[in-house]
Amino acid sequence: MKVSDILRVKGNTLYTVTPSETLALAIEIMAEKDIGSLVVMEHGDLVGMLSFREVIQAVARHGGAGTKIVRSVMDDAPLTCTQETDIDEVRRMMLGCHARYMPVMDKAMLMGVISFYDVAKTVVDSQNFENKMLKAYIRDWPAEGETAPENAEKTAGEA
Repeated sequence: MKVSDILRVKGNTLYTVTPSETLALAIEIMAEKDIGSLVVMEHGDLVGMLSFREVIQAVARHGGAGTKIVRSVMDDAPLTCTQETDIDEVRRMMLGCHARYMPVMDKAMLMGVISFYDVAKTVVDSQNFENKMLKAYIRDWPAEGETAPENAEKTAGEA
């Protein structure tokens, strides 16, 4: 499974901010949109990510958002991937760097942002689908909540 599969389901809505915007405005946008990150764009280029992690750290350090600007608290070297990156690789990258959000790039073009939640949901949905297919393949598999027939362990030759 690839990142493009997540983006196809999730859609490509992006919320951005410029590095010169105030942190207070960025916080307001994040709260209004109920999102955990903003992509920081300047002149059409990705220049950073601002997530609730950076916001909380800045607020704790400075006793509030004050007049801070996004550039002063953003991650200016965010972890990125492409649409062709395998989901397992994305999981390893996000876990290894404690990243909760990852911009998806096609060369210099931003294609979307995926979250750790998006990746986890995709993996769980895929495993659930696989389990259903395997159970359907196995003859006489009991439905969820049912118990197996008493003679289910006997093979056809034993019955």
